[in-house]
Amino acid sequence: MSIYRSYFDKSDTIIYNSYTNTGRNPIVELFYGRANNSSAPIGYSRYLFSLDLTGLTQNISQGYISGGCNNTLTHTLRMTNTSFFDKELLNDTTSQGRRRATSFDLVLLRIPKYSGSTGISQSWDSGVGYDYYDFGVTNLNDRSFSTRPSNWFERTTINDWSTPGIYDNTNSITGLTGLRYSALTVVDTQHFEYGDENIEFNMTNEINGILNGSITGVTGWIVAYYPQVENISGMSENYSVGFFSPHTQTFYEPYLETSYNDLIIDNRNDFHAGSNNNLYLFVHEYGNAVNLDSNPTVNILDGNGDPVAGFTGLTTCRVTKGVYKVAVNNFIPSTIPCVFYDLWKGLYINGVAITDVENEFVVLERGGNYLIGTSTETPKIYGFSFDGIKQNEKILNTDIRKVNLTIKKAYSSRQILDNVEAYYRIYVREGANTEVQVQDWTRVNKTSDSYYFMFDTTDKIPNEYFVDMKVVSDRNTDTYKRELQFQIVNRKWLWKI
Repeated sequence: MSIYRSYFDKSDTIIYNSYTNTGRNPIVELFYGRANNSSAPIGYSRYLFSLDLTGLTQNISQGYISGGCNNTLTHTLRMTNTSFFDKELLNDTTSQGRRRATSFDLVLLRIPKYSGSTGISQSWDSGVGYDYYDFGVTNLNDRSFSTRPSNWFERTTINDWSTPGIYDNTNSITGLTGLRYSALTVVDTQHFEYGDENIEFNMTNEINGILNGSITGVTGWIVAYYPQVENISGMSENYSVGFFSPHTQTFYEPYLETSYNDLIIDNRNDFHAGSNNNLYLFVHEYGNAVNLDSNPTVNILDGNGDPVAGFTGLTTCRVTKGVYKVAVNNFIPSTIPCVFYDLWKGLYINGVAITDVENEFVVLERGGNYLIGTSTETPKIYGFSFDGIKQNEKILNTDIRKVNLTIKKAYSSRQILDNVEAYYRIYVREGANTEVQVQDWTRVNKTSDSYYFMFDTTDKIPNEYFVDMKVVSDRNTDTYKRELQFQIVNRKWLWKI
């Protein structure tokens, strides 16, 4: 399982009945309750954002991210709560005197078109504001406060929202009934028991719909409280929850996390009769992975080159760019061990036919992958060496690296192990004890001649990164901390050095 991060390209927190713009504020502050001015009996805010899906779309079109092999892309919106790190902040007040909210729900809504589900799409601008309130500042040179769009009433300098606040939370608007809250597209909801939880909205159906073209005209989304909460009146306090915005100077920039399964476990060297086995074809042009025009088919041939009944015309799927998989399950020949061949047919690149490719594999005894008896397997201690990223290397955030991994018996430079269930994890560190996860434990790809994983720096924030390794054997899970560390830097920083 791999992940890809897409970041926000616009965001703004709009405030009920206010022209205030907060497009550059590093904190998203969603609040409700008593208003801070006498002109309104209630006060609340809503957060607007849109996503830059360019990188995700390109990776899909180029085949690096594939929906083949029954692989459904999942998409999760992740925003870090500013109170997530300190339980002492629960039920405390913020610097602006707001009580930290607890026991509430947030809803993720699609920004409606002009009339709701019809009409033109409502494009909007982030704005250049910073402060949430005009603290009586009359200095026109002060750049922290702005009333330029977007805000509660305006989406651009010359265009208003079709209704103030984008939608009506009382469901009483007439005429443009599609802008009632009850008519909006609810993407997901999330409950916050303590108020320090991070946002984890499921956007899978929404984003997949945009990617496949079934959902069009989307200009962004809204994060808001339920209307029942927004409309609470007569409160003596103001309650809020905060999240890091795209303008944060920390590592906690919000993003959309796309998860997809591109795991490769090639059984060419450990193909056991009667088991579920996968064989792979790797396609390269001048050393670069390249996709075929369509998925090939596979025939299994015996040692004489004759097709094996029931194992011809097997369908394949594309795992990632230039990598195709065929499942050969419950294959039990009469003679074991024995050599067989997988013949890949129907190979075309840019309309040009490629000669069929024939590879070899040996079918082993079904029990060969089991250890059955009175003894247990002795746990092993492992050592690792990496090729593709050097220890303490500085890497441009435009690189995509293939990290080859050699797994050896510890304290031995020669005894390389061939059949190991290994995992890797990537994170950054804050201080001596805090690890901020970038990628959770992910199984290492295993081919007939190597172990490896792919690391895409293009969606990573410049920082120092660490790689942990984990090996599972005989009910033991052994973790090896900080086996590899490196820095991702942007091009501007690298030029300076």
